Amino acid sequence: MHKIGLIALDLDGTLLDRDKRLSAENAAALARAAEEGIEIVPATGRFYRGMPQVVKDLPYVRYVITVNGAQVFDAALQETVCASEIPWERAVAVMEHMDGLPVIYDCYQNGWGWMTKAFYDQTAQYAANAGSLDMLRNLRTPVPELKACLKERAAGVQKIQVFFRDMALRAEMLRTLPEEFPDLVVTSSIVNNIEFNSREATKGTALKKLAAHLGVPIGETAAFGDDLNDISMLQTAGIGVAMENAGEEVKRAADCITDDCDLSGVSHALKRLLWENEP
Repeated sequence: MHKIGLIALDLDGTLLDRDKRLSAENAAALARAAEEGIEIVPATGRFYRGMPQVVKDLPYVRYVITVNGAQVFDAALQETVCASEIPWERAVAVMEHMDGLPVIYDCYQNGWGWMTKAFYDQTAQYAANAGSLDMLRNLRTPVPELKACLKERAAGVQKIQVFFRDMALRAEMLRTLPEEFPDLVVTSSIVNNIEFNSREATKGTALKKLAAHLGVPIGETAAFGDDLNDISMLQTAGIGVAMENAGEEVKRAADCITDDCDLSGVSHALKRLLWENEP
């Protein structure tokens, strides 16, 4: 049995199944871990208000790693524990780099999503699936032109997202963008997007900061994930667990692999890590 004081969990494709549901098995395992004094921490690319209600309603969840680590949020006090944002000037430079390409983009600022209206009107063409389309439409506010809006506000940005229909272009951009913007973290959380965060805004860095804030040794943490934006967290945690549905690069970064998200893989791994002597 492992000594664990904090469990960080990606949501989509990890704790939640492909239909964004929390299984009874996963919920029961997390509730038991929380009863044993373990801090349960969702770690998501979403901002707090954009998290599924089923996760926000979990009574034992107080701290949340949001926006790929750009913010650690205390839900009990409704305040930020720590944050790391992209300067607005750099955000505008990223968007200018994307202009003219067959993509749409948005950003998170002040815990909400913002998008140029012309892009917002094209979301049905760029959404990976119906669930993604709902999120794009319901968790974004269209503005006349996003870059002009950022210049007017002159405030930091938590994340930039770019959405693709051309997967070959996306693959090429994933290769070249880190060279173009070495001061930013370039990653992905769904099949057709690319995300930009501050260099300090990774799930791994946020996990380290939150563990220190709570007095939990980093070696006594566990993290679960399935996509590229989870790799830093899997590598930082004492135990990194990749889902069976994770990509190969994610699996290589993990210490172990559990079952598919549709098969309550989180609960199965927790049983092995925390209660291994039980049937």
